[in-house]
Amino acid sequence: MAITQGAKKAHRQSLRKKAMNDKRKLAIRSALKGARVAPKGDVKALATAYKAIDKAWKTGLIKKNTAARRKAKVAKLLKK
Repeated sequence: MAITQGAKKAHRQSLRKKAMNDKRKLAIRSALKGARVAPKGDVKALATAYKAIDKAWKTGLIKKNTAARRKAKVAKLLKK
C-alpha cells in the first residue's frame, strides 16, 4: 500500500488513466468489430472506426504506424 501522500496521488492518477485506456481500447475493439460485420461501402462504420483509432493514437494508447495500419485494414475491408 502507498505510504506517502505523493505515492497515493500517483496511484489515484494511474487508476484514472487505466480506466480511460480501457475505455479507448474497448471503443477500438467494438468499432473494428462493427466494421467487420458492416456491409461493403458503409461510410458510417468506416468513420466510427477512424474516430476510435485516431483518438487512441492522439492519447498515446497506440503508436502512429499501428493507427495507420489499422485504418488501412479497415478501409480495405469496407472498400466497395
